[in-house]
Amino acid sequence: MFTSNQVVAAPIIVGRRHLIATSNRVTALLVNAGNANCATGQPGIDACKQSCVAVAEQFHCVFDEVFPSSTGIIGVPLPAEKLIAAVPAAKAALGDSEQHADAFATAILTTDTKLKVARASLEIGDRTVSLFGCCKGAGMIGPQVVPHATMLVYLFTDLAACPEHLQAMLAKAVDASFNCISVDGDMSTNDTVLLLASGKSEVPAEGESVPAFEAALQEVCDSLAHQIVDDGEGVTHVITLKITGAEGDSDARDIARSIANSPLCKTAWSSADPNWGRLLAAAGKAGVKFDPARVTITIGGLPVFAHGVRDVAYDEGATHAAMQAREYTIAMDLGRGHGQARFVTCDLTHEYVSINADYSS
Repeated sequence: MFTSNQVVAAPIIVGRRHLIATSNRVTALLVNAGNANCATGQPGIDACKQSCVAVAEQFHCVFDEVFPSSTGIIGVPLPAEKLIAAVPAAKAALGDSEQHADAFATAILTTDTKLKVARASLEIGDRTVSLFGCCKGAGMIGPQVVPHATMLVYLFTDLAACPEHLQAMLAKAVDASFNCISVDGDMSTNDTVLLLASGKSEVPAEGESVPAFEAALQEVCDSLAHQIVDDGEGVTHVITLKITGAEGDSDARDIARSIANSPLCKTAWSSADPNWGRLLAAAGKAGVKFDPARVTITIGGLPVFAHGVRDVAYDEGATHAAMQAREYTIAMDLGRGHGQARFVTCDLTHEYVSINADYSS
């Protein structure tokens, strides 16, 4: 699954072509950090292809079976010669230990400050199916990945499943995790989520293995999505938005995203300011119909707004204290229907501005 941004990087273009050409077979994954290879024209496409050819020669596969990803600054030519020169050493460093997995997860980081990995395993009969996920992303996080950071997410399993089945399971897991987070609301040109299955466990994706694997996949995706927000650029508070009582789930998610991406809400969260008026205003501009007189809002479990006015039990000091926690929940019930959404976001701080003000210089 890739970004739905109309502007896409060369590895997205090449990766899509390769998946079509090979009927979704991937032998090798090539990731570079530090350069997004986006807005680089035909030379960017050529550099991506040259890198894939170099990897294919090392692993004795056709170059279409190499899946490329890039992350970093936009608009700077990708020095393919650096990637090509590094391929032999990268191949020699490969291994099957937990340390090797963590080394890969570390190598793809950019402005991230910590490793982001998640693991799960499930017993099916007398066999074990394993799932390992890793990702990078700390800024430019407002993904809406679709079936056709920069957020880069790689999921590896030994389940025996066909691409079509994997795609359906991935779409479901991504929609409830990575599509429900935001750091700054900006959608990257390189967002990618890739699920690879080796089949080595010989456990087929059928019967009891399907719901068990779907649950494990959701668990891993939820964990990685939360880790991205928690390590967001300059983040000091992680906020879970729980929107209920909407007419439909899509309405609830639209309101959640509007609040999550509101600069006024995000700056209030940075100083633990219980400005519930900003929450209500951000919900109101989401384009979703609701009656403010039926809305209730709590922050950290404390009542702040009820049925059109400030809640009679509102305690500004207690709410301010609750918002000083690293993580807390803001709940809003619209009193309209059964639609609901859960969305994870964060505050906006001076450090975020400092990081991004000088990113390219």
